[in-house]
Amino acid sequence: MQVIYALKRSEELNLTSEEKFLKLSMDNMYDLYLLMLSLLVKVHEKAKDQQEKSQQKHLLTSEDLNPNMKFVKNELLVQLSENQYLKNALERHKVTNWELDNEYVEVIFRAILESDRFANYMAVESTNYNKDRQFIVELFKEVIAPNEKLYNYLEDRNLTWIDDLPVVNTALVKLLNKSKEENYEDYFTPKLFKDEEDKQFGISLLKHTIKNFEPYTEEISLKTKNWDKDRIADIDFVLLQMAICEFHEFPSIPTKVSINEYIEIAKEYSTPKSNVFINGVLDKIVKEYSENKTLNKIGRGLM
Repeated sequence: MQVIYALKRSEELNLTSEEKFLKLSMDNMYDLYLLMLSLLVKVHEKAKDQQEKSQQKHLLTSEDLNPNMKFVKNELLVQLSENQYLKNALERHKVTNWELDNEYVEVIFRAILESDRFANYMAVESTNYNKDRQFIVELFKEVIAPNEKLYNYLEDRNLTWIDDLPVVNTALVKLLNKSKEENYEDYFTPKLFKDEEDKQFGISLLKHTIKNFEPYTEEISLKTKNWDKDRIADIDFVLLQMAICEFHEFPSIPTKVSINEYIEIAKEYSTPKSNVFINGVLDKIVKEYSENKTLNKIGRGLM
């Protein structure tokens, strides 16, 4: 989805280089995912370092003598900081931005300390894994993700990251939200593709969607005549194109499965009412295909 979305925005649909673009885009996106996740680790390190330094002062205040360790001991942050698979992935992908540009870790750390979310969390006497996790998720959504200085930094470092950022942040929040006290070891470093078949499906879907970009665009335009084009999100347009592509090019996938899949993607990555819009448009398209007998589905119950 993100590759086609980026291509749509750039208006450079080059069928001969789509596979290379897919790999590059996925690699860049995964690097950004690791970068944003590692920012939490670096902020945690910053908090621990500050606490240790406060203990080394000659004149200790009452706060120094009895520090609030809640943030330093936050169970999700500790889990991330100690995860060996994440450490290995950061090393393998050479994600060293925060070591080289440590001032941005300081920017985010200060923004966290000054936030109401942080103050409220530190004021609560007791906590547990679920509360710690919820705090980090809300902190990420309210303080880290919208930070303007961080946004400008990412834009300066890699132009494609800005298109990827909403998708990466949404995926990261989803992952953190489902984190458990006892995760499997590679939970925080999911694979880009489940297996080779999944990878080939992604490449094939990309190729066919780009190849038929114009006719799919025209078909969507005809089905959305009553909608203000400026109010249709770019992501929704891309999701509709991909769904139409699945209808035509993947005969073993039932139309209902495709529709449900893109409704769920819309819920995760697009506007609040996008899933209803996409469901309505795709339902209309499938009914028309059925009436015209233009659906090419194989197997029982695959209409």
